[in-house]
Amino acid sequence: MSLVPSFFGRRSNVFDPFSLDIWDPFQGFPFNSSALTSSNLGNETSAFANARIDWKETPEAHLFKADLPGLKKEEVKVELEEGRVLQISGERSREKEEKNDKWHRVERSSGKFLRRFRLPENAKVDEVKAAMENGVLTVTVPKEQVKTPDVKAIDISG
Repeated sequence: MSLVPSFFGRRSNVFDPFSLDIWDPFQGFPFNSSALTSSNLGNETSAFANARIDWKETPEAHLFKADLPGLKKEEVKVELEEGRVLQISGERSREKEEKNDKWHRVERSSGKFLRRFRLPENAKVDEVKAAMENGVLTVTVPKEQVKTPDVKAIDISG
């Protein structure tokens, strides 16, 4: 493991060369919750900041699925950076607190999230599609068809 963090990101899975997360310089640091704003915002945000995304490759496409319950499609952004980096980001706003409200437990996460994935060379980046249904974001990245070389048999004379 490197002692010097990469400023370009870190891999969420060392076995997946295409997975790339944004480097957080404060990850793992214990924060005093009183130093943050009114509530325990640090713990609340951290759960959502690392939105979990599945990446499945089929013969036709790369499929990314993210569970984003409670978010509308207007609150989620899907972008391509530098032509080959798929970026999925968004934000879940905190519920407004009324003066007379008394909270007993806050377990749902809020805050921003951002995930990046370096797409392989066979991705058709001009044909990326995204859809959101029932709180599940699905991003489809079609793949180039692998051309099989034409093989022509040549008679050997002799």
